[in-house]
Amino acid sequence: MPLMFGFARQRKALLDAELQRIVAEFSTLGIERAMLTGDFAEGRVGPETGLEILVVQQTGRPFHRRPDFFTSHVIPRVAVRWWVYAPEEFEKFASDDPVIRQALRIGEELYAA
Repeated sequence: MPLMFGFARQRKALLDAELQRIVAEFSTLGIERAMLTGDFAEGRVGPETGLEILVVQQTGRPFHRRPDFFTSHVIPRVAVRWWVYAPEEFEKFASDDPVIRQALRIGEELYAA
């Protein structure tokens, strides 16, 4: 199916608006730091492009369950992939974890407490 003319511009506007809405909620969620990463952070927008947000937050939840908190509290209107690290994990794995390394290399700082 061909894409309509101007699709990327419309998709980018949608993602920008949703990102602003999400970031506005960060101060109430106990986030220490948040960074935008992934395709959108690099300026690539296509039909499957969503938001990828790395969050640093004090948490005792298992790693694979941490995004659930944000999905249920923020209720994203577009696809969002949450990467949630405890502060000590973020520091410890900064040089080894590919998600953290990419966020530090290309990411856009969204929030810092």
